[in-house]
Amino acid sequence: MASTYKLPGLPEQGRCLVMGVVNVTPDSFSDGGAYFDPKRAIEHGLRLAEEGADIVDVGGESTRPGAQRISRDEELRRVGPVVRELSRQGVAVSIDTMRAEVAEYAVEAGARLVNDVSGGLADPSMARLVAKAGVAYVLMHWRGHSHDMQNRAMYDDVVREVHNELRQRMEAMVDEGVDPDQIILDPGLGFAKRPDRSHNWALLSALDTFHDMGRPLLIAGSRKRFLGRLLTDAEGTARPSTGCDAATVALTTLAADRGAWCVRVHDVRPNADAVRVASAWRSGGADLDEGRADVIGRGGL
Repeated sequence: MASTYKLPGLPEQGRCLVMGVVNVTPDSFSDGGAYFDPKRAIEHGLRLAEEGADIVDVGGESTRPGAQRISRDEELRRVGPVVRELSRQGVAVSIDTMRAEVAEYAVEAGARLVNDVSGGLADPSMARLVAKAGVAYVLMHWRGHSHDMQNRAMYDDVVREVHNELRQRMEAMVDEGVDPDQIILDPGLGFAKRPDRSHNWALLSALDTFHDMGRPLLIAGSRKRFLGRLLTDAEGTARPSTGCDAATVALTTLAADRGAWCVRVHDVRPNADAVRVASAWRSGGADLDEGRADVIGRGGL
């Protein structure tokens, strides 16, 4: 199912794609600001591509629970040189932003995908920018900014409500001129989804439900709190995010088998292996020759 979608400017591999994460922030939940320096961020992005990332997602604003917003100028200062240099070196870059002005700058610098966790709600200019630029666009389920999003995680039926709200946002973006063929849907794991109420697991177990909208699905569960809570130790302490990479690989394998178009992950190499295993499993080995030619590294872009 993942291979049936053609998106402008993005690679087609006939399998679930892998999106590697570069957080150009001082307070990322997953790496603690290890790549805040632009030079280190660029080196990390190139390394992710070499390890098998089909797309590298560059973000300058933390969206962890409780995070406060930064200014537009600061966001541009953080992501600008990273997007430009990675694009110059042939990496398929995604810009992770809620601001149309940042997205516009990044697209002009070479980004091929806009990954908007607000689904166009944070900036009313986003739809017009995406329509004009003609780039692929990730529309995520969102109920509010990080500082209060968990207070909005109230559902009678999380699968039905997330599905309906995603459809409504997609229709709204299309009404504003975005071509449906540009849109990728993301159920927003961890965003206004409580790890103590099984919201994320309910969405994952019902992943097939979202295919009826006819758009590719991005699954972004890497190192998130619901995994750490699942792996709580005997004393009741949730596992830290960096201890959840093996669980992320398991999630990747299952999501790929359920037809996810792409998975967004921090530790690329084992997840790049996982999507290839899932592809071989689904096809019964029919695509093994193609898989051997699908070399890990930027040459595969």
